[in-house]
Amino acid sequence: MATTLLRSSPPTPLHGYRDETVNGWLVCIPTGPVLDTTMDCILQGITAIGNRLEGMNSSISTFTAKTKSICMDIVGFQNHMTDLEHRVTVVEDQLNNLPERDQELLILRRKLIDLEGWSQRDNSLFFGLPEHVEGSDTAGSLKTTLPKLIGLTFDPPLQFQRTHLIGPMRQDSSSCPHPIIICFLHHEQVRQVLTAAHSQGPYSYKGHKVLIAADFSGETNERRKAFLSL
Repeated sequence: MATTLLRSSPPTPLHGYRDETVNGWLVCIPTGPVLDTTMDCILQGITAIGNRLEGMNSSISTFTAKTKSICMDIVGFQNHMTDLEHRVTVVEDQLNNLPERDQELLILRRKLIDLEGWSQRDNSLFFGLPEHVEGSDTAGSLKTTLPKLIGLTFDPPLQFQRTHLIGPMRQDSSSCPHPIIICFLHHEQVRQVLTAAHSQGPYSYKGHKVLIAADFSGETNERRKAFLSL
């Protein structure tokens, strides 16, 4: 749109304008060159505004992309927090159940000790029997040596499930011999041997002091000692 100037008195005519009187006012209406210049300015302004809008659109697109990236990071963080909360809840539940679990473990431990004691009730330990004296057939030698050692007669004859040394065989006969563990076939026989050993004390075999004891764990021995005071 061309620019129109209003004047109240007749001045010197402006270059590029023509004068017209409208309602008593002197109106300067732009002519060709001024109009073209004005339109060019307007177009330049519109072009500049368009360029600025394009820059703003690019900035908005960049901002939108960054916002989406931030939103994705927030979603990932929320998922991570949810997982952490679940883990914390599980740990809290486990901590709350610790006293109950401790009690269960204590019961299981007592049962295990009891089962171990029952599995060892037919065993006896022999300390001080010299190695290499019984020969390679330890079980056969003990079946004849043990009744003479403790002064008992067994009917039926002694029967062992298994016998073995505790630890590797020593070649030096002067060193302290290994203990021998014997698992009796009949519980009554091991009970007779342990009763005699308890009442008669240490035995002597070919110049060696021999001790006989039950093969129980430390916990079982402590329980047995507690019953002795009753």
